[in-house]
Amino acid sequence: MAEVLVYVDHVDGAVRKPTLELLTLARRIGEPVAVALGGGAADTAAALAEHGAVKVLTHEAAEYADYLVVPKVDALQAAVEVVSAEGSLAAVLVPSSAEGKEIAARLALRLGSGVITDAIDLEAGDEGPVATQSVFAAAFTTKSRVSKGTPVITVKPNSAAVEPAAAAGAVEALSVTFSAAATGTKVTSRTPRESTGRPELTEAAIVVSGGRGVNGAENFAIIEALADSLGAAVGASRAAVDAGWYPHTNQVGQTGKSVSPQLYIASGISGAIQHRAGMQTSKTIVAINKDAEAPIFDLVDYGVVGDLFDVVPQLTEEVKSRKG
Repeated sequence: MAEVLVYVDHVDGAVRKPTLELLTLARRIGEPVAVALGGGAADTAAALAEHGAVKVLTHEAAEYADYLVVPKVDALQAAVEVVSAEGSLAAVLVPSSAEGKEIAARLALRLGSGVITDAIDLEAGDEGPVATQSVFAAAFTTKSRVSKGTPVITVKPNSAAVEPAAAAGAVEALSVTFSAAATGTKVTSRTPRESTGRPELTEAAIVVSGGRGVNGAENFAIIEALADSLGAAVGASRAAVDAGWYPHTNQVGQTGKSVSPQLYIASGISGAIQHRAGMQTSKTIVAINKDAEAPIFDLVDYGVVGDLFDVVPQLTEEVKSRKG
């Protein structure tokens, strides 16, 4: 069976959920071979083996932390060469983050291969892996495959349920020679992100977002209260972000982050196409808006016509009472 390279997104050896989703998808089209880079790479092996990685290629070097993107591309190219020399390679899968998409694009260019970004599903095909994408502001769903070279595919978080499947997870050291371009862009400083105790927006299973109808930064407290009761991440529409009510890092939409949670709750958001493009692939969508004609209601699974300042606190209390 052909092997599938999976780029491992981890923090000091702690594997992030999108990588486990990639391993689940990789098993549909071949045998997953994980590529873990940087500090703590070897510590990822146990979690990767539990989720189907037959091999874990590791390489630790300061370059992965000190420089941007290119050292990781060098390592993935080396992994492609190793796997291709040993047998057949079905695809390279990368989490669909901003960095992941840059890595995928650079790698595809080096390999002379096609690239597919923001896939939401993956299946085996007679002529190679077939990726499902949500395109044109999520107005259409397409299926496509790479027709030249080794497919390089980025997959959006929350596109697949994580399914454990024990495998060997044999750890092998990967030999990497960094290119001259690897040290071209140096990281000069880092500022730790303030922890809110909430899940990462793009990886969260539940997202609660507020928009123009929240009517002020101080009122986002009720959005946060509902999110905390559900163990959810907090999002915001572009209107709320542009007004300075919530940080840009929490913007959901075409010019913000794309999310695909199991549950998306939109409060005081009209549903402009810019916002819909970033959340329309959510599995279940609930909207709360006092305007019964708001475009968001054309999209939702459940809609509540009412003032969010009345509805959201009641919903929060109901969630708390049921959990209690």
